[in-house]
Amino acid sequence: MAKPLVFQFGDGLLSFALNKVDRSKLYGYREAEVLAEDGQRCELATLADDGCTVVGRGGTGIGQLSADGLWSDKQSLKPIDAEGRQITPVGSSFGAPIRLFETASYTDYLSHNIRLVYHLATEDDVAELVRELKRGTLFSFPYSYRGGLVADAGFLLLGEEDKIFLAVGNPARLEFIGLQQSVTVTEEQVEEEESDFMDFDMN
Repeated sequence: MAKPLVFQFGDGLLSFALNKVDRSKLYGYREAEVLAEDGQRCELATLADDGCTVVGRGGTGIGQLSADGLWSDKQSLKPIDAEGRQITPVGSSFGAPIRLFETASYTDYLSHNIRLVYHLATEDDVAELVRELKRGTLFSFPYSYRGGLVADAGFLLLGEEDKIFLAVGNPARLEFIGLQQSVTVTEEQVEEEESDFMDFDMN
């Protein structure tokens, strides 16, 4: 059984199971099956750089090499930012209860690219939490499934039939170019453009 996600709301703890909401559950899906001439199912493989070696599924991996080309153990690596400062990794959100304290506006929520949505199921009494969410409260908190370098933004919100959802995303990077400007055309410009047209009826 998967480890539950625990929230601290008020003086109590609420335990939830996460059910991922994806497109296949909403709309269904189709899977293409490729068969060989003898009817056996084909599997995806990778052709190595030598042009003759075929590597099947599970036959490749990722490794880290030092600047000298030597193998580096992952435990010996230290993450740094663009300025060279060491980054302190974040822990998994399942490691300790998440305190529901910080709130966000819906403008803040809409300024994020939401990439994951979970339906939260529980057998605990969440009537008080539902009442708070019905008032329009939108709880926000850092969220990380396994732990890592940077936490995503998590939002707790209420859907139809008092169902509680967790939305996970990152801030959208929007660049402001400038205000839209109206174009004005003078009569002189119109006359110059009309004079540039070629008359194909000319002899």
